[in-house]
Amino acid sequence: MKSVHFLFISSIALLGVCGCGADSMFKHRRISLPAAWKNAAGFPVASPAQDLSRWWSRFNDPALSRIIADAFKNSPSMASASARIKESQARRGGAVAALFPSLSGSTAANSNTSKTQGSAWSADTFYAAGLRASWEVDLFGKNRSAVENAAAQVGATEENFCSVQASLASEIAIAYTNLRVDEAALEVLRRTVKTREETSKLASWRARAGEADALEANQALSSLEQARAGIPALEQSIAQTHNLLALLAGQTPGSLDGILSSGKKTIPNPANSLSIGIPADTLRQRPDVRVAGYQMLAAAASTRSAAAERFPSLNLTGTLGVTAPTVGKLFNPETASAGIIAGLSGPIFDAGRIRSNIKALNAVEEQTFQTYRGTILTALSEVEDSLIACRSTTERLAILEKATAAAREAAELAQQRYQAGVTDISTVLDAQRSLLGLEGSLFNVRANRTIAYIQLYKALGGGWS
Repeated sequence: MKSVHFLFISSIALLGVCGCGADSMFKHRRISLPAAWKNAAGFPVASPAQDLSRWWSRFNDPALSRIIADAFKNSPSMASASARIKESQARRGGAVAALFPSLSGSTAANSNTSKTQGSAWSADTFYAAGLRASWEVDLFGKNRSAVENAAAQVGATEENFCSVQASLASEIAIAYTNLRVDEAALEVLRRTVKTREETSKLASWRARAGEADALEANQALSSLEQARAGIPALEQSIAQTHNLLALLAGQTPGSLDGILSSGKKTIPNPANSLSIGIPADTLRQRPDVRVAGYQMLAAAASTRSAAAERFPSLNLTGTLGVTAPTVGKLFNPETASAGIIAGLSGPIFDAGRIRSNIKALNAVEEQTFQTYRGTILTALSEVEDSLIACRSTTERLAILEKATAAAREAAELAQQRYQAGVTDISTVLDAQRSLLGLEGSLFNVRANRTIAYIQLYKALGGGWS
């Protein structure tokens, strides 16, 4: 399989970051990407413009879509991620303010009391007002780099919000799928209990009529009670999944019971027309990869800001003040005085502090690059694993459907033959147990197939807009 190189600079350009150039440390770092997915057989390749932002709507389940929409509005994790965006935006505003002059004002009233020999006490009062302006001229880009760092942090928190949203949607969809599987399994188990009740009654009648012994009746009763014992466990799982969905949606326990009861009680069935695109497109639209990219930019900006400390800084300070014996004369031009001071300062000896700080930040840059690289490898692996799971579960589902249909027919025939007195109770019970086991496996594989598609949607970068 041919591979392509994923350049960090080009990927960041696609992220739409303005004014945040990558430091030279990253300019020649390359990550090799496969040109196509290894396990994509049967999945068409889509254009990069494919919209997966609302992939759950493809399941055509209004209850699922409503729960996810409510979660986006009420989930504490979403609210927390939104607050982090506001925090980073405010910090960026503080960094931008450092590029501009600051202006402060002051007023004062001074009273001096004095007494000379042979005279009365006298008081002299003076009034003063002043303005002070200061500005650090960003000669070598230290403050501009700080702004770039803050801007990259804003981008990272925004992408983190998208990542939280995508994860929340998939968690809800998986929990919802498990709920519908448990409900379907409970319905089958209740039907099984009814069937075994009929078998147990028939065995009891035959034992009383002398056509069978007590062993046969006890075997039928034991099989019945075993089936009944599975009902409380499924009811517990269903109730707890209700609570889990309410928690994920930011609601109190029981708040979603009405929605879940009125919805379609069928296992969500994924659409078969999912187009998966190519690896490079997937990486560009995954929020976690974009978070890692912004973190690289922030690290590079921090290094540039620290490196600028090696050079002199220019500080301009201007003052304008007035002093007068009365308040009315404060605005007299003759009482005003002004001054401006320019100061140039720079490090002479710091025992290697700046150099050590730069080395530390270079190490942080390397960490962010490796995190970025690891995130990309994880993304590729998640997509490939999901593709394998989708294909494997689809194949298993087709096989189990045939096996379950055959087992269902065998159980019905065994029941009929037992009623006719042609076969014994063991054959009936074995057929019923085989059918119940295959039906349970069938539900599990259907759930696994749906969950595999949910994870594939997420791995492809879907779930946010």
